[in-house]
Amino acid sequence: MTDPLNKPTVEPPKVWVIAACFNEEAAIVRFIERVVALNCVSRLVLVDDGSSDNTVNQIQLWQEKSEQPEAFGKITLIELTRNFGKEAAMLAGLDYAQDNCEAVVIIDSDLQHPPELIFDMVEEWQKGAEIVTAVRDDRDKESPFKVATASWFYKVFNRLVDSIQLIEGAGDYRLLSAPVIKALIQMREFSRFSKGLVPWTGYKSVQLSYMRESRMGGHTSWSPLKLWSYALDGIFSFSDIPLKVWSLLGITVSMCSLFYAGLIIIRTLSDGPDQGAPGYASLIVAILFLGGVQLIGIGVLGDYIGRIYLDAKARPHYFIRSIHVQE
Repeated sequence: MTDPLNKPTVEPPKVWVIAACFNEEAAIVRFIERVVALNCVSRLVLVDDGSSDNTVNQIQLWQEKSEQPEAFGKITLIELTRNFGKEAAMLAGLDYAQDNCEAVVIIDSDLQHPPELIFDMVEEWQKGAEIVTAVRDDRDKESPFKVATASWFYKVFNRLVDSIQLIEGAGDYRLLSAPVIKALIQMREFSRFSKGLVPWTGYKSVQLSYMRESRMGGHTSWSPLKLWSYALDGIFSFSDIPLKVWSLLGITVSMCSLFYAGLIIIRTLSDGPDQGAPGYASLIVAILFLGGVQLIGIGVLGDYIGRIYLDAKARPHYFIRSIHVQE
């Protein structure tokens, strides 16, 4: 691009911001305002993941009423047909952006991720970083229980997984360069765990610290059960150690059983057979214990098989109802 005096001017980088939205009516307008105010963003892509409130209407009203400079502030709304989950919504945004931008910032739309950090992310990317990861600092305003359980998950994950190590406090708030985007969309596994997929690609990463604020409105859709399921997605997607653990436990229990059987044989040879029914309680305890171990082992095995089953069906991760582009 050149000006009237034939002096070259620098065209701003094409950095897109992608945010998944699910029932964010209370905060979505403020979120849009703060992102659009950044002069380093060329387009904001909002992926509505089947919201049941007025989130979509709020976004469309903004698209109709806002008058932004030509180079900045354009908004695209992608409506999914139903709630497919955050991972599917993020993938929909990456699929849409892959051939249209130089870098993408993944961010939550509830304003717990400060959009102003995007400016620093873009600076690090322009210096050569292929991934810029935002890491929560110690001033996190989440509940102590949630902070403690998250810390426990990172420790367990890093002990079980050898191929990658997660940075404690690192979430989905990241800048991804074009090569990283292309790598992520090639991985179409059904049970996606982006926190692990991004570092697994092996691209050069830089960390930036930030303080996560409390939600400005609405309620989180992440119940304890969903968080537990998501944690299992992460561990089972990157490690087969749970299967090996149950094999080791089976061998241990079998050895203990053989040892106990040997003691019974020796006692019978020396003292004769038991009269009546002694040992009934210990026998029931052993049966119940072994039955519980077997059921847990079958459950772990079934979880792995279930993931294979879902991937084998190769269903699409999402369906799009409509795309509203602000030009």
